[in-house]
Amino acid sequence: MERIGPSVKIFSGTNSQYLAEKIAGKCGPGLGKISIQKFSDGELQPIFLESIRGDYVFLVQSTFSPSDNLMELLLMIDAARRASAYKIIAVIPYFGYARQDRKDKPRVAIGSKLVANLLTAAGADRVITMDLHAPQIQGYFDIPVDHLDSSAIFIPYIQNLKLENLTFAAPDVGSANRIREMASYFNTDMVICDKHRKRANEIASMVVIGDVVGRDVVIIDDICDTAGTLTKAATLLKDKGANSVRALITHPVLSGNAYANIENSVLEELVVCDTIPLRGHSSKLKVLSVHELFASAITNTYENKSIASLFIHSQLRNK
Repeated sequence: MERIGPSVKIFSGTNSQYLAEKIAGKCGPGLGKISIQKFSDGELQPIFLESIRGDYVFLVQSTFSPSDNLMELLLMIDAARRASAYKIIAVIPYFGYARQDRKDKPRVAIGSKLVANLLTAAGADRVITMDLHAPQIQGYFDIPVDHLDSSAIFIPYIQNLKLENLTFAAPDVGSANRIREMASYFNTDMVICDKHRKRANEIASMVVIGDVVGRDVVIIDDICDTAGTLTKAATLLKDKGANSVRALITHPVLSGNAYANIENSVLEELVVCDTIPLRGHSSKLKVLSVHELFASAITNTYENKSIASLFIHSQLRNK
């Protein structure tokens, strides 16, 4: 009998296929067939190799550098709309340009707002993403945004560490709210590493607000780029008397000298999620997968169920 009603189809862009395959496998339908052709001049053309008429179409693509990843996603959304998909959901584990969330100096772009406009104009009906650099970016969209929280992955990992003198550290003031929630969940203390920058990716000074003597410190943040801030914070925490310092970071951008900085740092380990594929190696790196979390979000979206249980706020209420 011919099916009635929309079904789920999951497709992937070129550089997120490693993650999309795990998400699709967990959801059940497997990864859909798509070809992304590239002309000799670099121009991209996605082609769906199966019918998606009347279907829920989930397009998995993180928009990390290069910008081809974002362009691929926009073209896939446009192709799905023109192929009469019922709903088009952009699944963006790492939302690029999120650090450009405001005019912090004259005559600059607000890149995250521009990307939000592009996704909406292309035809996306919903966005599922994780740990935006600035949570208010959700408000840049005129379509629903499901903003997943890496705490659902990090909390079990931290529990398994069984650290007796656990203290959480924010690598900057902007991360204080995220750290406060984690500290509340574990009923422990938090400190803040207050930094002052000369320019992007270059720190002029940093101080620790709070006591870390004899403590096992866990730094939590959303992005690690050059690892300059992270490794300087770790050194400062050790100098202030911390027993150990480790970091849990959602998005391993890891550009420039990041891998060398991490390897030569005082960090016990750097735990990251697989929202971005690693481009190098360090013996201190450990990867946790987000595929189960995104698979749950996709399933709940299709079944019109709440995804609130995937957030730390619900875990705090139910603790």
